[in-house]
Amino acid sequence: VHLVESGGGLVQPGGSLRLSCAASGFTFSSYAMKWYRQAPGKARELVAAINNAGDFTNYSDSVKGRFTASRDNNKNTVYLQMNSLKPEDTAVYYCNVFMVVFGRDYWGQGTQVTVSS
Repeated sequence: VHLVESGGGLVQPGGSLRLSCAASGFTFSSYAMKWYRQAPGKARELVAAINNAGDFTNYSDSVKGRFTASRDNNKNTVYLQMNSLKPEDTAVYYCNVFMVVFGRDYWGQGTQVTVSS
């Protein structure tokens, strides 16, 4: 299982970014995917989840209405569109898949998002 995030960077408050997570090593279309983030000195938190078909999503209250998760099962990629970014969105963002058969989570290396003027 291999997950590679990209698309992070420095953006001004109110700006937008789209994160991507390219997946390999498993049957991507069979698994729900999640986005987490971790700010300095804080615990990792779940930001968004999307089911395997891409027709059901769920978001934390802190990002609801601003972030949108989507996926392209033909490209084995999951996305996180982030709009109206705030300084408190600054964190390392990780994509995640949990595999029941192995009883464990798999993580990408993360991508840094910094929201600052």
